[in-house]
Amino acid sequence: MGSVNHSLRKRLDRPIVLVGLMGAGKSTVGRRLARRLDLPFIDSDAAIEDASGLSAGEVFERYGEADFRDGERRLVARLMDGPVRVIATGGGAYVNEQTRKLLNERAITVWLDAPVDLLAERTARRPETRPMLKDGDRSEILTKLIEERRPKYAEAHIRIPSTGGSHGEVVEAIVAALERHLSHP
Repeated sequence: MGSVNHSLRKRLDRPIVLVGLMGAGKSTVGRRLARRLDLPFIDSDAAIEDASGLSAGEVFERYGEADFRDGERRLVARLMDGPVRVIATGGGAYVNEQTRKLLNERAITVWLDAPVDLLAERTARRPETRPMLKDGDRSEILTKLIEERRPKYAEAHIRIPSTGGSHGEVVEAIVAALERHLSHP
């Protein structure tokens, strides 16, 4: 397994960016993928918290979605200038046209595509971190978001179905997809 990591890692010349709806597993899978590939990992929501001293949800609620997305867009752009690494973005980051264009030009984008029932179950675990889900039925809101965002997420270089199997299985699916992507860009 180590040789696959080394061979793949040597061929990576750009960040790997995980996109998808909240609850898709971007942070958890991202950490594991980074370990698997021996790369640094950064969660853009955690970077927002570090920069602002507030949770991403608090920034969103205090300043509104437009300001939050603008700050997120600028942060993600800065992350493209760093070392090759694995980056987990917030669920809405890739929806922004400028961010999506930048990520598709300067990174390998991986859409973690999970069904609504799994997203609803996972987002129920820490509701305080999900400001978009607090006013209404979680499944309805998530269904509406996936319908709106699916065409944008579909622009990612790689789509990985995330159906509730182990995070390790998702990581291995990403590694295999990265191998294919780098062999046939």
